[in-house]
Parts: sequence; C-alpha cells; structure tokens
Amino acid sequence: MVVVDKTTECSRAIHFAARRTARTGASMIMLAVVDPPANFEWIGVGEAMIEEAREEARKRLEAAAGEARSAAGVEPELAIRVGPRAEEIIRLIGEDEDISFLVLAAGTGKDGPGPLVSTLAGKAASTFPVPIVIVPGSLTDEEIDALAG
Repeated sequence: MVVVDKTTECSRAIHFAARRTARTGASMIMLAVVDPPANFEWIGVGEAMIEEAREEARKRLEAAAGEARSAAGVEPELAIRVGPRAEEIIRLIGEDEDISFLVLAAGTGKDGPGPLVSTLAGKAASTFPVPIVIVPGSLTDEEIDALAG
C-alpha cells in the first residue's frame, strides 16, 4: 500500500511501489486520506467540505494511478478514507489482510522526513502491523528501478 498525498516526495513512493508490485506480481493499493473538517456547527457545510476534499483526493489518486501505469504497467486499487491519516492507514491495513507493506517516501527538506514518516516509523513502529518501506525522496527513477528489482 502506498499513501498518496500532496507532498513532492510522494511520487518516489509511488514509483517504488509500482516497480516492486510489477516485479513481485502482487497487487497495489493507493490510499488518500481526507482530513475531516474541524468543529463545524452546520452539518451540511461540513459534508460539502468533505465531498470537495474527496473529489480532490480522487483526482490525486487517478493521477497517481497514471504514474503507476507509466512506471510499471500496474493498475492499482484506489481507496479514499476520511479521518486522521495515521488512524485510517492502520484501519485499512487491519481490514485488508492482503496488505503486506506500507510504502512511504521521506521528505528532503530541512524539516525532516515528514510528519507521516515520523509518526508511523517513529513512535508507532514497534506496534505497526506490517513492515514500513521508506523511500528516500531524493532518489531518481533509475535508482528506484535498481532497488525495486
């Protein structure tokens, strides 16, 4: 499984996951998580905001699926969840026994690897239900191809 978000390094995780999926003959799932709106008193407004965010996530997933097809001829399954990212990732892994790895990419900026990598590979790593593969965000396609097999 690879998490698709707005970060620039996300494409590195997608490329690695697609190449590894093609190499192993496994299936690939791409997950986008939509943050729920905070404290909305009017239910209709909150629901409209979630739908707008889901549509944006769907477009991002479709673009990411295009990257996977281009990189390795892989047709991924697409999933959208609403809720806190780390919780939704863990929940989906718990629901889908076919998920055997989580692929993330580390950011290259001065702020470190990114909040998702820090959370999941840091504090939660000892209890995480599957191995986490962290792809350095600075790798080129050629370097990823060599690593993914």
